[in-house]
Amino acid sequence: MDNSQDKIKSIRLLSGNEALAAGAYEAGVRVAAAYPGTPSSEILECIASEYREIDSQWSVNEKVAMEVALGASIGGVRALYASKHVGINVAMDPLMTAAYTGINGGFVVITCDDPGLHSSQNEQDNRLVAEFAKIPLIEPASPSEAKEFIKIAYDLSEKFDTPVLFRMTTRISHTKEDVLLGTRTEVAPKGHNIDPQKYVMVPANAYRKHAELEKKLEDLRGFAELTELNKTEYNDKKIGFITSGVMYYYAKEKYPDASFLKLGMSFPFPSEKVKEFVKEVKKVYVLEELEPFIENKIRALGLKCKYRDPSFRIGEIRPEHIPDIVKGKTKEEKKIVSRKPVLCPGCSHRPVFSVLKKLKCIVTGDIGCYTLAALPPLGALHTCVCMGGGITMFDGMKRAVGKNVVGVIGDSTFMHSGITGLINAVYNKQKGVILILDNSTTAMTGGQPHPGTGMTIKQEPTKKLDLVQVCKACGVDNVDVADPFDVQSLETLIKTRMEGDSLSVVIARFPCRVVSRIRHEAVSLISEKCKKCYACLNVGCPAIVKTETGEITINKQYCVGCGLCVKVCPFKALVQDEKK
Repeated sequence: MDNSQDKIKSIRLLSGNEALAAGAYEAGVRVAAAYPGTPSSEILECIASEYREIDSQWSVNEKVAMEVALGASIGGVRALYASKHVGINVAMDPLMTAAYTGINGGFVVITCDDPGLHSSQNEQDNRLVAEFAKIPLIEPASPSEAKEFIKIAYDLSEKFDTPVLFRMTTRISHTKEDVLLGTRTEVAPKGHNIDPQKYVMVPANAYRKHAELEKKLEDLRGFAELTELNKTEYNDKKIGFITSGVMYYYAKEKYPDASFLKLGMSFPFPSEKVKEFVKEVKKVYVLEELEPFIENKIRALGLKCKYRDPSFRIGEIRPEHIPDIVKGKTKEEKKIVSRKPVLCPGCSHRPVFSVLKKLKCIVTGDIGCYTLAALPPLGALHTCVCMGGGITMFDGMKRAVGKNVVGVIGDSTFMHSGITGLINAVYNKQKGVILILDNSTTAMTGGQPHPGTGMTIKQEPTKKLDLVQVCKACGVDNVDVADPFDVQSLETLIKTRMEGDSLSVVIARFPCRVVSRIRHEAVSLISEKCKKCYACLNVGCPAIVKTETGEITINKQYCVGCGLCVKVCPFKALVQDEKK
């Protein structure tokens, strides 16, 4: 890598995701595709806003993003895919076969794992995906390493004709560091040569390609032993650590004089390098978050090392945990008092779930802001497993339970993986009500555009998907658009459709207030009319506060004047302020 002064542009304070975007730009990436999901969203946002030479897109889901990026790679240009860890699950079909076909232009698959479940439904460790798919795995430990390692990943991809899995975690994605920026290396398109034996995976071709893949893995193992991505640091040889990712810096903080084997390329596993380190260091500890990925490889080699107590496989490992691991202790989590997650003031999801709670519906939910409706005081969402499950699990639940089941899904999630479930429900003669909560954005991950917004990731106008027409085209019997803040009409509509003998979709449409910044006059309390029935508290609005003495107050800094509390107060003690 050339770091000469004429190629250095600046030093900037960047997050890991921003540094990745910079590294992709400098590596000559031409096409980037992703679906937003914390902690990965900022990668594509940064590419789209700062590096417009890259053709970037929010795809409708992760499988589509993977195939768009792979198609660009096979077409001969360097391409990038990015998602959070569970997004890889959606994209596994093309990823697994891409390991067989190989690539043309370099292809890097970024997975942002989420130890500690900061914003996810599971803690899966996608290092296992690399071994499953039989592709190399690269793990940076900091934002600056993320920027430099991704450039190495593209060279590796093209040298070995393989996709490369590039694993970030929440702490690295969102940590900030001074990062040295360079200039872009323009990588000429390789061009596309028609080669069905390489890219058409019918059984005969795939069988041959599998044999080639196994040979490729042997070559990659040799590379893993020699690459500087795997770095040995000998200091005090009485104690040493084998680690990867952010664990390296945590261990360095607590044991600065120890010896280290830092794995930046942890699959294929550099067995000989590990053997040599264990031979040189008296007592070796293995440090890693989540699954015993490195541990199991070392155990298979028959080497004597010290391992974490299994309790450390759950949640994040923090710097203060390292001495406990060395002492062989179990993990003790300190209770941290934190703010309860809650729907924003004036959120259009709140009246919908207030109605569903009143109707005592069984509600199958989905991934989005509205998942928070599962929490008290609303408590009106009863399942949430994966994207698109709000509709398909409604279909199954309705067949098991019968009446009073409602499916709920957001607009972005509907386009991600809800449409196929809706077609399935129509095809298999399902009846009942599905609600699409249309707030005209991908709200939970930061307000990204989607096909229903009429804007691309680069804020360029495009065709706007019509949800009403899509639902009708799927064969739905009744499609209604409702204002969620017209609570009485919404309740009547849902009851009517639930009682009917047809499949109905109700689109509850109101723009996200965080994105649209729609505000009305705030609400005030007429204290002499308040009977302290606390019906207003049941809507779960953070602007409504119960004091220690039992009084109700309105925090007007929070209140956006949606008026839901006014409608639920039986004593008319809450009123909308007059427009000034």
